[in-house]
Amino acid sequence: MTQPSAGDRVIETRGLTKTYRGGQLAVDRLDLAVPRGSVFGFLGPNGSGKTTTIRMLLGLIEPSAGSARLLGEPMPRAARRVLPRVGALIEGPALYGFLSGRDNLVRYDAADPATDPRTRAHRVDHALERVGLAAAARKKARAYSLGMKQRLGLAAALLQPRELLVLDEPTNGLDPQGMREIRSLVRELAGDGTTVFLSSHLLDEIEQVCTHAAVMARGRLVTQGTVAALSAGTRGRLAVGTPDTADAVRVLKEHGVTDLVTAEERVTGELPAPNDGPPDLAEANAALVRAGVRVRAFGVERASLEDVFVQLTGEGFDVAG
Repeated sequence: MTQPSAGDRVIETRGLTKTYRGGQLAVDRLDLAVPRGSVFGFLGPNGSGKTTTIRMLLGLIEPSAGSARLLGEPMPRAARRVLPRVGALIEGPALYGFLSGRDNLVRYDAADPATDPRTRAHRVDHALERVGLAAAARKKARAYSLGMKQRLGLAAALLQPRELLVLDEPTNGLDPQGMREIRSLVRELAGDGTTVFLSSHLLDEIEQVCTHAAVMARGRLVTQGTVAALSAGTRGRLAVGTPDTADAVRVLKEHGVTDLVTAEERVTGELPAPNDGPPDLAEANAALVRAGVRVRAFGVERASLEDVFVQLTGEGFDVAG
């Protein structure tokens, strides 16, 4: 994959490694390049090293080896200069349960020495509005649902304009409507020029909102690049719509299609690998018709990020969480 030039990288790591006591290797020689202005999906199953990487990027824990740069500055050495330009939500927000959502944000804002107290109320109200919590602003934080707490943490990250927003599983605990709202907010922030680095184990979330992505597995970087390029480099699946699924499976198997899956009146399968020669889709379609299979739809579906992950690692993926 083509990497952005050094001046265009908002996040850059080289050989970034974290080994915990007892020899547990959480992140293994990570080389990451996040382009400015991107919505960058940091993708991997739970336990693949995503949160550990984010904590190293923000200077919360020291790496065992390697280096990390944020906004062109070395971390954690330049943390005091860099972090005021970065908003972050990691592993859920730390909240005062006895305070209202609004008062929690007031505390966050007051803790920032660069803020102007005269405009604090406006900043807090605007942040609450952006994440859909204006109506619950005076409710005690301990009464918030998990999804509401996630929204409040995101509001805290948005109190000031940020060059970079780092979000660790930002839709955790949200219902489908809340997930759509957060995705819309991320797109809006990117449109305003903020680079968004978003970690997730939800493949469809990354596909819907991100321009770029990196795939992690067992602490190692598997691949990175634009979402379109990642999917383009992976074979799609053949999909046939037919009420005659059993006959379709038999014919497709004879034409080298593997991993055949039947669901209602639909059959999908893995096309032959490129080194086996290009599949003759027209012949496969004609063979289905000759066998009396009623073909109502026939085509190759674009590869998803789940397909990318499975083909690169040979492993399944926790799609739904």
